[in-house]
Formats: sequence, C-alpha cells, structure tokens
Amino acid sequence: MRDLEKVDAVSRMQKHIITHIDQEITMQDLSNVAGYSLWYSIRVFKELLGKTPFEYIRALRLTTAAQQLRDLDEKVIDVALSGGFGSHDGFTRAFSKQFDITPKKYRIEKPAVSYFTHYPIRDYYYLHKKIRNDETMKSGFSSTVTVQAVTRPERKLILLRSENATDYFSFCGEKGCEWEGLLNSIPEKFDNAAILELPTKFLKKGTSSCAVGVEVPNDYNKTLPEGYEMIDLPQCTMLYFHGMPFENEDDFGKAIDVVIEAIEAYKPELYGYAFSDDIAPRFNFGATNKIGAKMSIPVTTNTNHL
Repeated sequence: MRDLEKVDAVSRMQKHIITHIDQEITMQDLSNVAGYSLWYSIRVFKELLGKTPFEYIRALRLTTAAQQLRDLDEKVIDVALSGGFGSHDGFTRAFSKQFDITPKKYRIEKPAVSYFTHYPIRDYYYLHKKIRNDETMKSGFSSTVTVQAVTRPERKLILLRSENATDYFSFCGEKGCEWEGLLNSIPEKFDNAAILELPTKFLKKGTSSCAVGVEVPNDYNKTLPEGYEMIDLPQCTMLYFHGMPFENEDDFGKAIDVVIEAIEAYKPELYGYAFSDDIAPRFNFGATNKIGAKMSIPVTTNTNHL
C-alpha cells in the first residue's frame, strides 16, 4: 500500500469521525469508509496518527466536553451525557485521565489543559511530505486575501521556545504538538495559538526565532504550564492577512500558501505602513476550512508616506 493510498484511507476515516462525532461510530463504519479490512484500517490509522480510532474519538469528545465546561454554564452530568458517556463516574475517570484534572475542578478553575487538536492527515502530507494529487490541486479555491489593521493594547504573550526549530513541523518534532490544544484552552486568550517568528530582542541564548504562543490580557496571572514563560508586548498595530474559508478540508496547505504569497506581494508603504518586525512577533495562526488561513505582522506608521 503506497503512502498516498494510506493517507486517503485515513483521511476518509477522519472525515467520517468528524461528521458523525455526535453519533455512534463503530470500527466497522470506519473500515467501510476506508475500504480495507477492519484490522488493517485500525493499523493504518494508528500508524499515521499515533492513536487508535477509539482513542482519537475519545480525545475529540473529551475536548468538546472541556470546552463546554469552560464556556457554558452546564452541569458536569449534562456535559457527560451529551458527550456520549453513560455515567458521571465514567466521564470523570476519562476526563481526569485525559487532562489530569477532574471536570468539576476544571469547570471552576479553568486552567490551561491539553485540548486534543484534530488535524486532517492530508494537511501534514501537503505541507511536510509534499504529497498532492490532481483532484486537490484542481479543486475550486479562492485566492482572495483581506488585510485589516488592528491596534493591540499592551498585553502579555505566553510562549514556548525552541532550540532549533524553523517551522511548525520542526517545532512539533522538537517539543511535541500538545502546545496548540494547551494554549487554545486558555479562555482569556485574544486569538488562537500561533507559530511565532520572534524579534531579535525577544530571543534568548540557545533558542531559535521560531516559538509558539498566545496573547492574553496584561493582567493575566494564572500559573503557566511547565516550560512556558510570559513576556510583555507593547501597544502596536498588527496587519492581519486573512484568506477565505474553503470547502475542501484538503485545501489546508493551499490556503496557507495563498496568504504567504499575499504577504510577499503586499507593499505596506502604499497604505501608510511599514513592516516592523523589531517590535512584536509575526503570528501564523494556521488555517481551518471554516475561517480560512490567517497571519499577522506588526507595523508602524510610515511617515515618509504622509
């Protein structure tokens, strides 16, 4: 079985899981959509994603439950039942094992925990392995990118540094991929977690300019996850480059490419700005098919234009 055939089979299983996450999902269902035997489908799924289908589904449902406990005023038992758990005790055991905190305590304290992040397997192979097929490349796709200037107040940046990473995949290879779910679980965050390109003044000896982080209000004072630190960011203007939503989940990589190309072609001086990478990091928020790809760059007013 070639790599692309494995990717296609696992991709079909992932899509079935996401589409039917609120319903009963059997291993036979997944085998049917994969087009292979039950045993082989499970084996390939775990080979490419590092989890069995059952573990994957459980992690997704527990993350949804954690988000409900964080954002909604719902009882633990109601969240448990809506997530497909048959009892309060069973849900509490599963939740505690996943997040190392009971759901009752999490509902009250809302600390940062490692939410599970679903990434379509084809995203990885598009960006990292560079495996593409004709259907994906020919699919309809909008190249429209909007640009918006947003003034950010003084704020904090929670970040995790790397020693040698240069991009998302090398960072995950060095530090793991748990950072995204962990940072996105912080209810006070301004925006989603992002890959950062740090200014020279923010670097520490023995670290690279590639880090991950999330912006939080200036008065944020909760305990930081192990290995993370918090630094001050000044008030500044950020230019947000935002691509369009896309229907095909496999267009993730293309969505990011479109925004990168728009940034490379953009001339901020025509609009009274200048890219100012010395005052704040660049943020790469990645992409989802529902909101598109998004990145932001710090700027200052270009007085030569005025």
